[in-house]
Parts: sequence; structure tokens; C-alpha cells
Amino acid sequence: MSDIPNNQSDPVSAKGKDQTVYMISKGQLYMLALASAVVTANAYYIHPIISLVAEDFGIGPALIGAVPALNQIALALGIFFLLPLGDRLGNAKLAGWFSAAQFGGVLTMALAGNFIWFVIGSTLLGLFTITPYLIPAYVSKRTHPEQMSHAIALLTTGVILGILIARLGAGIVGEYIGWRNVYYIASSLMLIFAIALPRIMRQPKAKSVSTPQMSYGALLASTLPLASTHKHVVLSGVIQGLNFGIFLSVWLGIGLHLPTIGYGSDIVGYLTILSIINLASTPLLGRWTDRVGARRARMIMACIQTVGVALLFATAGNVLLLIIPLMILNIVGPTIDVAGRSTFLIEAPEIRTRLMTIYVTLMFIGGGFASWAGTAVYAAYGWTGTGSLVLMMAITVLALCLYNIITIQRRS
Repeated sequence: MSDIPNNQSDPVSAKGKDQTVYMISKGQLYMLALASAVVTANAYYIHPIISLVAEDFGIGPALIGAVPALNQIALALGIFFLLPLGDRLGNAKLAGWFSAAQFGGVLTMALAGNFIWFVIGSTLLGLFTITPYLIPAYVSKRTHPEQMSHAIALLTTGVILGILIARLGAGIVGEYIGWRNVYYIASSLMLIFAIALPRIMRQPKAKSVSTPQMSYGALLASTLPLASTHKHVVLSGVIQGLNFGIFLSVWLGIGLHLPTIGYGSDIVGYLTILSIINLASTPLLGRWTDRVGARRARMIMACIQTVGVALLFATAGNVLLLIIPLMILNIVGPTIDVAGRSTFLIEAPEIRTRLMTIYVTLMFIGGGFASWAGTAVYAAYGWTGTGSLVLMMAITVLALCLYNIITIQRRS
């Protein structure tokens, strides 16, 4: 990895052996966090309005689960086949292309005349939701290693903001003026950022970090060998796949459960206001992760997450009690992700996008199966089934985090 200067004010450069590394400004970092919010939000509008969409198309809870499930699986495929291009074509150019494609997917969902077209739009949206994973790789090449977790945490805060706005806004808009308007608004935002993102992710006039001149086929062919030589990335991806699965299963379960006990989709949206705590906690916990170490921080958060998940069983019919485990999960879930990324975004810059490919592909494979399993389990066993599923996933996350630390200690 090239040498990086200690000064981090405005964009500056430092020359390594054969490449130039450009630091990112704080203003650019915050703009990228906002962009992350907008491009991430599209996958989460469905959560508070899932029952409205199901009712409008005349389908049941198990079938509506195909929407988030196929979205996440398509995203995993898109990550694997498209994200490696960031190591060849440049993250800024790809971000503009993929944001434009997201615009097309969201607009298709808004205009869908039947459930099949809605699923097609959602699946295409998932396939091209690549930008939130191009941005961290772009930023990691322009950030000091000792501040990596904090920078990633700021981007994660943007993602959280997008999820918060998506759920709160979709819940209110869907309840009062119809779920289609949710996607009309979303498509307008995507059109704006498809134009703006390449400018936000501007490249300096001088040559930036050099990228390997590899063909697309060679890039794909090199990804799996990287997985075999960087097994810690695979383990981090599996952990995050389960962690993300917990997140999706809980919120899809809430979206299906609350209407059955007399609450509207707007209440599901209001519950997401709890996520506002992440806007403050995630950057702080990112700094804490830098201090204590990524793997240790991840295990501590996994312990707390297991406690939070266990509390879900006590909240079946009480929205006020539900706030307690949701607050816990809202704080620890993103920190587990930040810690997981921090374990490998310190590797050589020229392979980071492909390492991110491995990590995020596993994350969304886990999210896709959890989306389907979460809605199917809820259809069969109700809220108790949802709680049991996520508890098993939380215990597995904790066990894998502990295994990772024990393995590292034995090697040292």
C-alpha cells in the first residue's frame, strides 16, 4: 500500500513508488454520504408499504416477499458481475451509469400495471444498485488508514439517513396519497443524482491511483482467487450477510405484523425515526472501532445485538415495547458492518473494489434469502416465527465473530 501523508485538510497528494494518492475533502465526503443516502433508499421504500402493495395487487404475505428477496439476490449478482469494473473503468463513471439504470428500475415500479412488472422493476433496481459500494472503495483510496473506520462510518451514516428517510417518507406518503407516489418521488431524486454523482466523485486533473489494465473477463476471473487468498473477507461477508438478514427480517416482519394489530403503514414509518440515533452514534462508534480494533468491536456489538433480538419476543403486541429492541438493533447493526469493512479496506488499493465485491455479494445473498425466509416464516408462524428466525441468525453472527478472534489469536 502506498505512503499517505499525515495532512488531511483539503485534497492533497502524496507520491508513493509509482502512483499518486489524492486525499478527499470533508465537503466531498459529506456530499458522498448524502449521495449514498439517495441511492440506497430505493431498496427500503417497500418496507412500510409492503402491505399496501400486496393489497393493491391482491397477493399474500408469502408472495409479496418475492419483491425484496429478488431485489437482494439481483443486487448480489450485480455486485459480483458489475462492481469489479470499478477497478478498471473508474468509480465516478460507473456511479453515473448505474444511478441512471436505478432511475429506470424505480420508474418501472411506479408505472407497473401488475405485480409481475412491479417485481421486474424491483429486480432491475437491485441489479444496478452498485453505487453505494463504489463510493466506499473510492473514499478508501483517499483516506488515511488510521481514519478509515471513521470515514466508512460517515458513509454508513448516509446509508442510514437514506433508510430513515425512505421508511418514514414511504410510510407517510403511502398511507395518505398512495404507494405509487413513493416511487414517483424516488425516481425524480435518482434522476437528479444520476447527473450529479460523476461531478461529486470528480477526479483530479493529475493522474490518481493507478488501476490495473485488465480485461473484464480477467477482472471477474481474479475475484474468486482473491476470495481464496483473503479468507477473512469471506468470513466478514458471511457475518454481514447474516447481520443484514436480521435487519431485513425484522423490518419486513414489522411491516406485515403491525397492520394485523390495528396500525397503519404510517406507524411503521414513524418507528423508523428511531434510526435517527444512528446519525450520531455511527460516526462515534466508527472512531471507537478505530481505537479498539475492528474484530473486537464487531464481537462486542454482536453480543449486544443478540440481547436486542431476544427482546423481540416480549414485544409482539406492544409498539412502545418494540422501541427497545429496535433502538439496540439500530445502533449495533451498522457498527458490525463498519467493523467488517474495516477488516479489508486497508488492503492494496488496486484490489479493494474486488474485495468489496466479495463482501457485498455475500451480504446480499444473505439478505435475499433472509427476505424470503422472513416473510415465509411470518406467514406460517406470525411474529413468534420472525423472532425465532432472527435469534438463530444473531447467535450465528456472535459465534462467527468469536471464531474469528480466536483464530487470529492462535495465529499470533
